Amino acid sequence: MSLSERLPCLYPRCPLTFKSRHGRTYHIRNAHVNSNAQSELNLGPDLPEPLTQQPKQHRGQRIEHPYLTGLPCDANGKFLPSGAQPTPRANATPDNWSPFESEVQFLVADLLYRRVEMSASNIDTLMELWETSLGIFGASAPFQSHRHMHAVIDSASLGDAPWRCLVTGFSEDVSRNAPTWKQMAYEVWYRDPDEVVRLTLDNPDFSGQFDVCPYIELDVNDKRRWANVMSANIAWNHCDAIAVSHTDTHGAMYCPIILGSDKTTVSVATGHVEYHPMYLSIGNLHNSVRSAHRNAVIPIAFLAIPKGDRRYDDDPEFRKFKRQLFHASISAILQTLRPGMTSPVIRRCPDGHYRRVIYDLVAFIADYPEQVMLTGIVQGWCPKCAASPKDLNTASRPRTTALTDQLVRLLDSKTLWDRYGIDDDIIPFTADFPRADIHEMISPDLLHQVIKGAFKDHLVTWVCDYLALTNTESQGNAILDDIDRRIAAVPPFPGLRRFPHGRRFKQWTGDDSKALMKVYLPAIVGYVPDDMVMCISAFLDTCYIARRQDLDEDSLKKFDTSFSKYLQLREIFHITGVRPTGFSLPRQHVLTHYHSLIQDFGAPAGLCSSITESRHITAVKKPWRRSNHYKALGQMLRVNERLDKLSAMRSDFVARGMMPAGHRPPAGTSFLHSNLDEHPPTNGNQDESDDEDEGPVDDSVLGHVVLARSRIIDYPRNFQELAAQINEPDLLILTQGFLADQLQLSGEIMPLITSKVSVFHSATATFFAPSDPSGIRGMRRERIRSTPSWRGQGPRRDCTFVTEDDEKPGVRGLNIARVTLFFSFLYYGTEYPCALLEWFTRVGLDQMTGMWIVRPDFIRTGNRRNKSVVHLDALLRAAHLIPVYGTERLPLEIDAINSLDTFRAYYVNKYIDHHAHEIAF
Repeated sequence: MSLSERLPCLYPRCPLTFKSRHGRTYHIRNAHVNSNAQSELNLGPDLPEPLTQQPKQHRGQRIEHPYLTGLPCDANGKFLPSGAQPTPRANATPDNWSPFESEVQFLVADLLYRRVEMSASNIDTLMELWETSLGIFGASAPFQSHRHMHAVIDSASLGDAPWRCLVTGFSEDVSRNAPTWKQMAYEVWYRDPDEVVRLTLDNPDFSGQFDVCPYIELDVNDKRRWANVMSANIAWNHCDAIAVSHTDTHGAMYCPIILGSDKTTVSVATGHVEYHPMYLSIGNLHNSVRSAHRNAVIPIAFLAIPKGDRRYDDDPEFRKFKRQLFHASISAILQTLRPGMTSPVIRRCPDGHYRRVIYDLVAFIADYPEQVMLTGIVQGWCPKCAASPKDLNTASRPRTTALTDQLVRLLDSKTLWDRYGIDDDIIPFTADFPRADIHEMISPDLLHQVIKGAFKDHLVTWVCDYLALTNTESQGNAILDDIDRRIAAVPPFPGLRRFPHGRRFKQWTGDDSKALMKVYLPAIVGYVPDDMVMCISAFLDTCYIARRQDLDEDSLKKFDTSFSKYLQLREIFHITGVRPTGFSLPRQHVLTHYHSLIQDFGAPAGLCSSITESRHITAVKKPWRRSNHYKALGQMLRVNERLDKLSAMRSDFVARGMMPAGHRPPAGTSFLHSNLDEHPPTNGNQDESDDEDEGPVDDSVLGHVVLARSRIIDYPRNFQELAAQINEPDLLILTQGFLADQLQLSGEIMPLITSKVSVFHSATATFFAPSDPSGIRGMRRERIRSTPSWRGQGPRRDCTFVTEDDEKPGVRGLNIARVTLFFSFLYYGTEYPCALLEWFTRVGLDQMTGMWIVRPDFIRTGNRRNKSVVHLDALLRAAHLIPVYGTERLPLEIDAINSLDTFRAYYVNKYIDHHAHEIAF
């Protein structure tokens, strides 16, 4: 056989060729099984031809897996013809609210139990008052009592995945004198995970946000993009393995199982009460759904937490028992999924179609202590590679279950522990399931590895250590106090957590660390070496790129560049003596894996432990607070059951068209009338009390900026009087100039404005920002304020990005302005929503912080700010400015309210959120 007739390897950059397809298959399975490289097709060449024609590659497309294609079938598993419609979900009539009597009864139950979390006694009181008030009309309250309401919710079958109890204990015979932890029986409460997956797949609320097969996404430049789990390498590669070993899966839907577990404390003061919940999600759901907390992450177990006397805290036998109990419990819980990992099961999907589904364990969300427990490694070692804890500066050979098993067979326990960081007492639960490799399953954890770990626990602490090393105690404390004052003086911004006393509080949460990342860099400029500032700036860029919901090859290159820059600049902490022993720390080391982890799992934000920690609130902490705290777990499980049923019933009612997707009241009960003023008046105090500054948007909307719903009645309705009241004498002239531009009037002709003017204290910007907290479609909303009194402390005038030139990149195509006034007026029947703006001038890009610097723009004749009126459509979204503090101590009288009026220059804060980081470069 000539060289031209030999078969090439399908993996790029692999030079080998083969005589037969069998030889090539053997090579791929052995040489490339853990490769992160993208193959042209990455298929097992011994397979028959695909069931569907493989798409031709062209610019900007999705290449779907050719074997596990997710074809629709009927309830018996027979594939349907192309274009066949799904079978209707239910035979219930559109007015059947069963088990509730009416829409009102359901909405009351949903309001009282889920949204308000009203206590049983208060529900009884409310129903009594309701009954009394309606009794004279011959009507009755929706429920007789809380027991009646609970009974109706409990009778629902939708969303019903009952809790079960598994009792276990020490496996060997136990004597009377044995430690108490050996004598105890341990309860593990769990739900059938197969039933939970079935309910998740059958949720119509997820329709349109769901992938039925793995895919490779290419942009218009033929560059790979990674976002959701199904766009990543592991899903594709596992489907290859399944298609080779189980040919009956062709045409089936691949369903990657995502697990997560983490201990959480609900009460420290009353005996350190803690629970160990475990959650389940599926990788078919888009990351935005999982991040939006749309019941896509379900609690499936509360694992046992063995307790012993203090003398057993360091007992190797007790430690071994806890780890073995942990893995044995998870294995037992997941057993109902095992049959579906080798033979497809029939499940209905969010779009209403049945599909043949194959399960697969793909990812486990956990913080580092949990990762140590899961992977059976020694504390201080990496769960992803075999790098020594003494040298974690680079990645080493990847850990795999096969490699660990081989080492365990060849080496003794001490050698395994000392040289490879392996605890051979642990057999991971993944040993009981096909294709599962616990080391491969460990997903990136942005919250604990990057935000809390590398940033807050490392970099912020190292800066404090540097100040302590280079100053006397009193000088160092004075500098730290001034840094805290700088942080406290940062102007307000929608959703920004305030630090009124800087960083001086004891209990740090993940949200606190995220908020500090947004405002920390300008506060330390002038107090630490320039290289230290640039180091933290490079780290923040690395972090913000990794936190995007959508990454492509260019994003990964930017990530590699900023991370390499960070590693170089990080040496400043070694040179200055802050880190004399170097940087061999697991949470620093793990960043070396992020490039490949993004390729393996997609965007890290979709598998972050912040998702499970947020779920702790609704699944553990709030249910615990609703209990009487005596044997609380049973009460907590009942709360979770009812919440799941209410959620499932709402999704069903919406899918049947019986109610809108939002939380609007039933038809015919609104007290608003269509003939009211489009902007009903309100006073300034009511507008000021509205604290909903930002949040996700689930509606299908386009980006825009609109005025608040209500005008403020405290202002005159004509321009002359309004200008006098707000001390803006040029308001009318500026507005006429704006209108002349809008009408394209030539010469010095100024239009005469005779209509009433309406003043507003805010406008709302809606824009696409999937990397920030957003709705399932990636839309986000924020309020831009311009009010003379904010919480009784003084005026708040927010800043905004104003579109100047769409063809210029970043800030070069944007102007920065401060909103002095929001108003609107009519001209010949057309409403003009406007903003009176004070302009800033770009000074340049600061190489040290990586942020643009702007200064207030003044009119050359006189000491007056340059102002103009613009249409609201010119506003893009809110902008955040932070003062360039310089080298002087911050005067005590400067605070967050007046800092925008005080300084000569300001940073355009690209770290205020991820959308800003993507546009303010």
